Amino acid sequence: MQNSFFIQQTNSTNDLLKSMLREQQLPEGYVVHTGFQKAGKGQAGNSWESAEDKNLLFSLVLYPLRIKVEEQFLISQLVSVAIKKTLDAYTENISIKWPNDIYWNDKKLGGILIENSLQSGRIKSTVIGIGINVNQQSFVSNAPNPVSLFQITGNEHNVEKLLIDIRDNILNEYKFYNPSMIRATYGEVLYRKIGFHAYKTENESFFAQLVAVHPDGCLELETEAGKHKNFYFKEVQFVL
Repeated sequence: MQNSFFIQQTNSTNDLLKSMLREQQLPEGYVVHTGFQKAGKGQAGNSWESAEDKNLLFSLVLYPLRIKVEEQFLISQLVSVAIKKTLDAYTENISIKWPNDIYWNDKKLGGILIENSLQSGRIKSTVIGIGINVNQQSFVSNAPNPVSLFQITGNEHNVEKLLIDIRDNILNEYKFYNPSMIRATYGEVLYRKIGFHAYKTENESFFAQLVAVHPDGCLELETEAGKHKNFYFKEVQFVL
């Protein structure tokens, strides 16, 4: 695959790509992918379990200078939507769990880690780390709800084809960048977008329905008592 670098094993594709960017200017859309991450991570430092050569693990770079810093959550929404569109060709019931986990029904199929480099109030570069469970047949970590495409479909899938399709869909959404359309599509495919569901914070547990995800990424919920609550990343958990 052009504009890409494969390494059999690395600590983290995000860390490797960021290191490469410090040494050279890589073309937009450049991909670093691996068969195994020794220190794969998700949002807020969460670990990511992946059997060797079974899953899709890659990072991609963009230079989104046109996206304002205060609107950087659009990158997360754009990438999530592109991944969902790709996976819709493999199975039904794919959704996006706020802020950017990829879900199949109530199970986690993939995750995204976005790291932005800022300069003079603009986004100089964005490194997007993506992990999709593809051909792994079982999971042994204490992660509560992982699932793979193999477990869903009963078939093995071509990991490199999936990589190319996801990259192409991300770059297509990015090329025809339409913030209002991205936000609208993201809202339509959110996990638990309808009805009251269980949530918890450090201090309480409650049932609420999703009202909106605001442009800065803030999640707005409405409790059964009609009270509106706003949360940023890691301030609230979905009770599964």
